[in-house]
Amino acid sequence: MARRGIIPRILLTGQHPHLRPAEHGLGEYPLADLGCAGQPNPHAHVGLVARRLAPAVADVGLVVVQGDTSSALGGALGAATVGIPVAHVEAGLRSHDRGNPWPEEDFRIAIDGMADLLFAPTELNAANLRRESVSGSITVTGNTGIDALIGEMPTQFVAPYRQRWHLLVTCHRRESWGEGLQSIAAALHRLADRGDLDISMLLHPNPRVADEMRRLVGGCTQIRLEAPCDHPEMLRRMQCADLILSDSGGVQEEAPVLGVPLLVLRERTERPEGILSGNALLVGRDPDRIVATVERLLTDERSIVQMAQRSLPYGDGHAADRISAVIADWLGDHSATGSVAAAAA
Repeated sequence: MARRGIIPRILLTGQHPHLRPAEHGLGEYPLADLGCAGQPNPHAHVGLVARRLAPAVADVGLVVVQGDTSSALGGALGAATVGIPVAHVEAGLRSHDRGNPWPEEDFRIAIDGMADLLFAPTELNAANLRRESVSGSITVTGNTGIDALIGEMPTQFVAPYRQRWHLLVTCHRRESWGEGLQSIAAALHRLADRGDLDISMLLHPNPRVADEMRRLVGGCTQIRLEAPCDHPEMLRRMQCADLILSDSGGVQEEAPVLGVPLLVLRERTERPEGILSGNALLVGRDPDRIVATVERLLTDERSIVQMAQRSLPYGDGHAADRISAVIADWLGDHSATGSVAAAAA
């Protein structure tokens, strides 16, 4: 947007207080911190963000929100409160199950229902929006996360030689808390007991999730617990893995581009494209199914090689160009101010 002469104003909600825009190349843009720290009740956080954001955007032409967080829904509601149009980046993702993921499925549907501009990463996402008869304008753009991934990937990467399979594990989704995390941990213990796997669990920044996983698997010497890391380091660790087990939406998007097979630790996913491309399998959180799938892949070289074929099911790395072009044209057509506010967690 800046290259098109549109200087974005960043509204940092405070949901993730460790975020520093300058560390991501955004230090030169106007910034306001709304001070809305994350809360155990995501719906309460939505209301807090909406109330504090509304007066901060009264003079802008468009508010841009991304994804399905409470910050995104709060940003959209705050803009609507003062009559400011909304653009939704990453629109149209659907699991078609309100409980998986919860509350993100409801949040995303609500944002799409009030958005004037809907930027759908894939044709499947756009089809979901058309079925819902949303009133906003739909554009298929690819996913901005893939733009970031391609921009940060090393030009050449050689994985270290290992004699044992390396499994990388991440889990943090709210619907996995409690029984779900216990089931995942049970599967990891069984896999560790084999003695022929190198298992690393990357802990999530959320202290509640990290503490629970330390309790569940911290005593197993065959599982390494590793501290949260930045995005470039996360990509390096993913590239070093032979197989990833994760419930993360971002990992579902990135693993196919990196060519690393992925087992999705969810019962439903709003990102089926990676499964359709053959790069991922949906295994849920049942220990028996997780263990059986890993053990099958250990002995099925043909399947694991097919899953490791690189593909681009979520975009070609040019989503930002398409999104900024549509925004620039829309602002011109609506004689709106050139000021755009982007609400970030």
